[in-house]
Amino acid sequence: MDLSNLQPAVGSTGKRRRVGRGPGSGMGGTSTRGHKGAKQRSGYSRKIGFEGGQMPLQRRVPKFGFKNINRVEYKAINLSTLEELAAAKNLTSIGVAELIEAGYINGKKLVKILGNGSLTAKLEVKAHAFSKKAEEAIVAAGGTIQKL
Repeated sequence: MDLSNLQPAVGSTGKRRRVGRGPGSGMGGTSTRGHKGAKQRSGYSRKIGFEGGQMPLQRRVPKFGFKNINRVEYKAINLSTLEELAAAKNLTSIGVAELIEAGYINGKKLVKILGNGSLTAKLEVKAHAFSKKAEEAIVAAGGTIQKL
């Protein structure tokens, strides 16, 4: 295959329909638009969500919930993740920079340390928030916490 013998796939192209060019074409008269009504007129465009007068879906379904504008969203990091990272990179201090470098978070997220897993290494952990269980586990292992 090269540029000299390229062809469109079979059935993917067809002849253009020439409507409104007289009765001999078979598409004269109403120009395939049918008889009367808004859809036959020029400039017709149906409103978004209009269902022919039937109660539209967005009005049939009830509204629910709300979005709290004061919500603070954290990226959760478990103790097991900290343990793995400390063992792999031989770290004694883990902060946001180390988590970004390891690929666990991106720079824009706030970090919260959660208590899933166990911690044996003595670590100095710096994060934006800690769960009670995580805080207790870090201190019990001989480490320290620092809130940013």
